[in-house]
Amino acid sequence: MRRTILLLASAALVGALSLSSPANAADKKPILIGLDTPIQLQVGKDTVAATKMAIDEINAKGGVLGRKLAYVVADEGMDPQLGVSAINKLTSEDHVNVLIGGYDSGVTLAEEPHIAQSKTIWLGIGSASPNITALVGRDYNKYKYIFRVNPLNSARQASQMVDFATHVVKGELGRDKVAILGESAVWVRGLVPVLVKGLEQNGMKVVYQQLFDETLNDFTPLLARVKSSGAQFLLTILSHANSDVFIKQLYESRLPMPYGGIDVKSMTPNFCSRINGDAVGETTVNFITRAPITPTTIPFWDKFVKENGRAPVYTAPGAYNAVNLYAWAVEKAGTTDADPVIKELETADYLGVAGKIKFDKVHDDLAGPGYQNLLFVQWQKGCKRVVVWPKELATGKIIMPPWLNK
Repeated sequence: MRRTILLLASAALVGALSLSSPANAADKKPILIGLDTPIQLQVGKDTVAATKMAIDEINAKGGVLGRKLAYVVADEGMDPQLGVSAINKLTSEDHVNVLIGGYDSGVTLAEEPHIAQSKTIWLGIGSASPNITALVGRDYNKYKYIFRVNPLNSARQASQMVDFATHVVKGELGRDKVAILGESAVWVRGLVPVLVKGLEQNGMKVVYQQLFDETLNDFTPLLARVKSSGAQFLLTILSHANSDVFIKQLYESRLPMPYGGIDVKSMTPNFCSRINGDAVGETTVNFITRAPITPTTIPFWDKFVKENGRAPVYTAPGAYNAVNLYAWAVEKAGTTDADPVIKELETADYLGVAGKIKFDKVHDDLAGPGYQNLLFVQWQKGCKRVVVWPKELATGKIIMPPWLNK
């Protein structure tokens, strides 16, 4: 009987070990973040750099639920097929717990069915088309995994461009006739109708508008049409287009008007000096600058510059916020399982480095006072960046391009 008891005890111990060991091992594995981003571009490089920065900070404090964070990267490039391959690699081969990334809206839209099929939370930090999160509203159970942390969707960006145009272009400069030039990308096609309607509702007239292929390298015919249109201000909407060439040709054309809008490549800190100062006078949207937007903005900015030797572009605060927001939601949920974490994200009221992050019913980030908003920043003398709008964060007044001062 004693031998029987020992055998039973041994069997119970083996059974307990066989049941508990895999779970305990899983509990100690790192929580793995998958980055789907175009790694050859600055937006991709800054996504990786800011993710690493956030992970290092969290791990130094003990991690999340007693587990460290780690990340793996897959290049989604600017091609939908490459993007789908990146998502499938991260979810099926790397078995990541969460996805963070995105840049090109067309690529993101192609990836979404595969993200949904994998049932992996995706926190977008780069692509702006409203269609991305609209899918959450159309089929919540399938697409509930999709969230946009950054940037504002293009319709909300359009509304804030209208605000800038109304108060600065019309209000300060006294100019109410506007031309619009933008690349024919998915996110821009969703932005322009909202922009035109808003401008006209605020007493401004759009005298010329044209979308062009993003591979275009000769902009002189378009600029000639803008010059002859009677416009008093040119609104630009550029992301993938060759901004270096566009701004150089605009400078050479001596347009009889100031200009500005969205120019993603002009967000990079060396853009103006890279094109020999030809960007002086360009006003471009930014999502963050070294200003006290929130208590953590300047510390984030300074640390990023110290670690990377460059100022961040907009995907950097997006990635940094996304990592911290996900870590917060996992801690609140007590698990990395998607459904409980989704519920926590849906209730988030999180103060990030560029403003408060709160999601609407389709998991889109909200805009408005206290939230993440657009900053309008102008390249001025010496290739210095000056915030000209909104008023409460302005560090200077808008100036004319140099050829208009001669």
